Amino acid sequence: MKITYFASAGTADPTRASIPLHLAANGSVEVGQETTIILGGDATDLLIAENAQRLEGVGVPPARELLAKLRDHEIPVFV
Repeated sequence: MKITYFASAGTADPTRASIPLHLAANGSVEVGQETTIILGGDATDLLIAENAQRLEGVGVPPARELLAKLRDHEIPVFV
């Protein structure tokens, strides 16, 4: 199965920004789905290293861990 996640929230709402990354990294990747992520709008703030390092939502892993897992699994991220 192929699945694409679209993230539109940025640093102003850390939990909402992390949810698509969490679903991709700890959901789709784990079950072997072909996954891609699209960052649009405020989510493009996650491309700034400092933002990605400090972004921590409630009830989800820190963005830095999610992005590292996506990078390790070579998941394409489009802007």
